[in-house]
Amino acid sequence: MRFGIFSAGALVLLAMAGCAAPGTEGGESMSEKTGHQGSAETPKMPPLSEAEKHVILDKGTEAPFTGKYWNHFERGLYVCRQCGARLYLSESKFSSQCGWPSFDDEIPGAVRRQPDADGRRTEILCAACGGHLGHVFTGEKLTEKDVRHCVNSASLVFIPESKWPLRRAIFAGGCFWGVEHAFRQVGGVLAVASGYTGGKVQTPSYEQVSTGTTGHAEAVEIVFDPARVSYEKLARLFFEIHDPTQVNRQGPDVGSQYRSAVFYVGEDQKRVAEQLIALLHAKGYKVATEITPAGPFWPAEKYHQDYLGKHPDRPTCHIRVPRFDAAGG
Repeated sequence: MRFGIFSAGALVLLAMAGCAAPGTEGGESMSEKTGHQGSAETPKMPPLSEAEKHVILDKGTEAPFTGKYWNHFERGLYVCRQCGARLYLSESKFSSQCGWPSFDDEIPGAVRRQPDADGRRTEILCAACGGHLGHVFTGEKLTEKDVRHCVNSASLVFIPESKWPLRRAIFAGGCFWGVEHAFRQVGGVLAVASGYTGGKVQTPSYEQVSTGTTGHAEAVEIVFDPARVSYEKLARLFFEIHDPTQVNRQGPDVGSQYRSAVFYVGEDQKRVAEQLIALLHAKGYKVATEITPAGPFWPAEKYHQDYLGKHPDRPTCHIRVPRFDAAGG
């Protein structure tokens, strides 16, 4: 989890501007092109208060530094106050000190953009119900994604990670660039981060992990919606985009940091991994993949995140090879 670190000048400008100030209109994001992702698990919301109606229905703006989420950074999920649709993951929230909650990404398809009535800004609305959220700004250079969703707290309800319907998965299969890129293409996957896990050093750097002495593996942490994609489907993809028979290497990348491993979050994930490995053993594969309880996951440096998405000209050694029967075996 990262919280934005910005220059004092930028913070002052944001505090003066916030949602009530004009900004650069944001263009359509890649996530908008995927369509809204509803679910039967969407919670039923109570009637809106008059203050909430003023913001959500009448497109009003709450006073800065008064909403309950402007400085809130617990891990979890933010949903629409009016309809309960999932809008933002806490990992996309950052501290802009503008007085309103700030996010640099939305759950794919969850937020709709349209020109604001003032003719200058871009309004953002819940894609499911059309409720007013706030405004989106670009060009401020506050985060690497260069996007700030400036959202009214009144438009949101927070669900802590312990109660959200989303799930995590952690896989290690060689260089995390290619593994991350493969999982980013899967419907129902809401977020993927490259990082390090399974080692003995806290907050390791890429340089430390590359020595092979910290015990960490290059891995990816995935947040997914089990209503749209199963853990088994993700695990099958994992076993097909890398060679699970190689020990402490993947292709040209050699070292324990490139080992094959499943870091399971719960006994159900452990059981699925064991069943898939048993299937591969039955097919003659000498699987070397470790199955280990998930421990601390340390996100890698920013330049590693979505590396192949930023550098589409770079080749990847993670090419999918079918290893399971189409019928599920």
